[in-house]
Amino acid sequence: MKKFDARPSQPTLNADEGWVVQVYGSDRRLLCVLEPSHGWMFLIGCGVGLLLSVIWVNIAPYSPPLESSAPEQSPALQVD
Repeated sequence: MKKFDARPSQPTLNADEGWVVQVYGSDRRLLCVLEPSHGWMFLIGCGVGLLLSVIWVNIAPYSPPLESSAPEQSPALQVD
């Protein structure tokens, strides 16, 4: 017969696994899972957005102004 080991096995921590965030609803149903790739994509998106906004602000003063046609002067009203 095999002996039953009453000690629970110790969980091993693997540093290569990364992290995972699981979001559950109030009825204990899994709503979504956030993985490390989601975090990296978010940070890359923030970086690209910041880069585009800095470029946009720096280019804006050098762009030619929009030409607007000057309103024609209407003749003054002549009252008799």
